Amino acid sequence: MSSNNVLVIDVDPQRRALLSTLIEFINCQAIMVEDPANFLDEAGSLTDIVMVLVGHCGGKQQTRQVLRDLVNHELPLAVFTLELPDIEGLGFPGVLGALRFPVRYPQLSNALQQAMVYRGWQESGQQNEHEIRPLIGNSRKMKNVTQMIEQVSDSDTRVLILGESGTGKEVVARNIHHRSPRRLKPMVPVNCGSIPAELLESELFGHEKGAFTGAITTRKGRFEMAEGGTLFLDEIGDMPLPMQVKLLRVLQEKTYERVGSNKQMTANVRVIAATHRDLEAQIEQGHFREDLYYRLNVFPIEMPALRDRPEDIPLLINELIMRVEHENRGSVALTPLATAALCRYGWPGNVRELGNLIERLVIMYPYGTVDLDDLPEQYQLIEGQLSDAVIKVIEQAREPKIHFQSEPAQTPVVQPQAEVVPVDVAAFPLDLKQHLANLEYLFIQQSLEESSGIVAHAAKKLKMQRTTLVEKMRKYGIQRAGE
Repeated sequence: MSSNNVLVIDVDPQRRALLSTLIEFINCQAIMVEDPANFLDEAGSLTDIVMVLVGHCGGKQQTRQVLRDLVNHELPLAVFTLELPDIEGLGFPGVLGALRFPVRYPQLSNALQQAMVYRGWQESGQQNEHEIRPLIGNSRKMKNVTQMIEQVSDSDTRVLILGESGTGKEVVARNIHHRSPRRLKPMVPVNCGSIPAELLESELFGHEKGAFTGAITTRKGRFEMAEGGTLFLDEIGDMPLPMQVKLLRVLQEKTYERVGSNKQMTANVRVIAATHRDLEAQIEQGHFREDLYYRLNVFPIEMPALRDRPEDIPLLINELIMRVEHENRGSVALTPLATAALCRYGWPGNVRELGNLIERLVIMYPYGTVDLDDLPEQYQLIEGQLSDAVIKVIEQAREPKIHFQSEPAQTPVVQPQAEVVPVDVAAFPLDLKQHLANLEYLFIQQSLEESSGIVAHAAKKLKMQRTTLVEKMRKYGIQRAGE
């Protein structure tokens, strides 16, 4: 597929050869570049590049330059580095992650998925409607947050969202934008703490061609991309002081210039900021400007920590499991005792930690029921009393267990047609492990035949991930059609 080209930049021919083989295995075309200094000339048009892998480029400075050229390119390129600890943490925008070499099939397949999502999001300029997630919770604190969102959405008032990491600050920002008159325009997020200080100005305001080394094309900034819509400044408390001055000027005058340009541009954007830091303490320590704080803190919304609203945890569990089911990644059920234990846990990672736990349980107990003993040890808390509100929510769940969705309805439950007669295992010695392996092999073969050799369709029949099926095919030496 021409739209699934993967660009590999690496000076090592042996690594390029290995990557080329693996890239072809995931049905993509590998475009190899051995001279990082001239990768744009060697690669040709980057229009059909879905992902870029950056390996050894001859040194740290060369690698930095390649990454700058990639992220400054006019096209939204999804970039992954290949085990480069010397540049780890630089936070170049567009660099989605690092892959450990030698790269394995599941790693590369997952990276390709992320790259395709990133490219689609960048090209559309905003997230899809189904990604606007509602706020879940009936607690008094969450009802107060919902009421504040309704009050502020219709205006252009600046909002400052406060709260610990993982509480859902970006969800609040997206709900405000979605309810506002600007909802037909893009909402553009930028994480002020993950972008290096020397790149943040260009990222926010854009730059002209030749403005600095590596600026090979003119590039729009986030303010320009969000024109008419909303700019979400996440982790504003981590913004360097010099950039705080420039942001303050934009908020006051509603104008800015691209880096390397004298032309003033008008900023018609609504600014929503968020941080997990105590900005008043940051001001006292000299790390945050007081005048910027008052410019941003027009309408503060504080997101409560999950430990402060335990009555919402059963509802969140329900929502998170439904989300996994909607993505066809399985399901799981929790008993009331397991749910009660989760309601007593402290949740230092808040809703993000709860979401990670649910995904873990779905993998460990697919379409199963999770009891207290099945939870990871740190979640098995049974001391203390639950509030009446929490007990009421748990009791209102389906009895005798909280079971949000069992195995898909189209899968019939097979009932035995006759009495099951116990087998004398001693009389019929059986290697159970080998027997199960044989059954698995036969099921895979049959599903592939019924799916005309299409691995994705066979994986759907077997209710497993495509990557899992490919690994099992490799284990049993099963070849795909045409191989």
